[in-house]
Amino acid sequence: MCNIASERVLMQVPILDLKAQYATYKDEAIQAISEVCESQLFALGPAVAELEEKIAAYCGCKYAIGVSSGTDALLVSLMALEMKPDDEVITTPFTFFSTASSIARLGAKPVFVDVDTGSYNIDPSRIEEKITEKTRVIIPVHLFGQVAQMKPIVGIAKRYNLAVIEDAAQAIGAMQDGIKCGNFGDLGCFSFYPSKNLGGFGDGGLVTTNSETLTEKVKILHDHGQAPQYFYKTIGGNFRLDSIQAAVLTVKLKYLDRWNEKRRQNAAFYDNIFANSPVKVPKIDSNNVSNYYQYTVTVPERDQLQKYLAENKIGSAIFYPKPLHLQDCFSELSYKEGDFPVAERLCKEVLSLPVYPELTTNQIEYVAKTILKFYGID
Repeated sequence: MCNIASERVLMQVPILDLKAQYATYKDEAIQAISEVCESQLFALGPAVAELEEKIAAYCGCKYAIGVSSGTDALLVSLMALEMKPDDEVITTPFTFFSTASSIARLGAKPVFVDVDTGSYNIDPSRIEEKITEKTRVIIPVHLFGQVAQMKPIVGIAKRYNLAVIEDAAQAIGAMQDGIKCGNFGDLGCFSFYPSKNLGGFGDGGLVTTNSETLTEKVKILHDHGQAPQYFYKTIGGNFRLDSIQAAVLTVKLKYLDRWNEKRRQNAAFYDNIFANSPVKVPKIDSNNVSNYYQYTVTVPERDQLQKYLAENKIGSAIFYPKPLHLQDCFSELSYKEGDFPVAERLCKEVLSLPVYPELTTNQIEYVAKTILKFYGID
């Protein structure tokens, strides 16, 4: 390995540059925030209703309900399905914590299924063997912006009369067979955390569905369970989306397809440079269009490579360093190392590289060539 830091002036490439993106829509965002401030309608106001209508149209769903975060989108969706203690929910161990914690918070049991080695998403061929008389829901995760293979998952759910919640927190705008995510299951859950492809100025989330009944349940539950006001037949939560967040997201939504396309172009540039190298690039299923929330490769000597990149002023991230089934908080589930070998291996090999839309060609080339230098490839 050689140290390119001594060979030339280093270029800085952060893992994400939100300031560069903000400069492109700043005036519109400030105007939208100002309008909310002038209206003084900060909760469940017209700005939220406008975003819900536009996201529903964008995703091709009948209904969308803004909520306080992607985590709360999952939680309120499970509540709408009337999850009870000891109910079981099948999901993946290779995902962000919220996917499983939302299940556990309701007293239900996460049941993990290993992932596909290529897509990193839940392996549909392994789901059926985990179904018991207590199974109520399947939560596939569209990890890193690629939709899980929904046809077999939905097929299994129908055979066993199970509900499906899409964890689409990372995947807004991603498609499978020409259909945007959020349409395949009974409910779809999105996150507007600032780092997401469509990110707000703080926390935010949204639930999509094509069911009028589930829409009404989510609407009631996300506002404490009241219907009408101050009358409660069920216990909900304070899961409302703030109007200021909705206003900003409505401004940014019109740029989303452009930003997602630029991410795909950046990913293709990486793919080309990494061909025939030790870097294993993301595998996008042939019927999918990814939004590339993350460009996540698998590499040998991952931790050493990440340190080397940092020395050369290149940002990177590990999503995720430890699978959920081995986390201390889930020890009572009695999983052990070796139960899900693909997920466990990925946690030791994955590395996410900068892929945000504002990256320049020179920056991408610098990142990729620095990685190849690490492996002794000029």
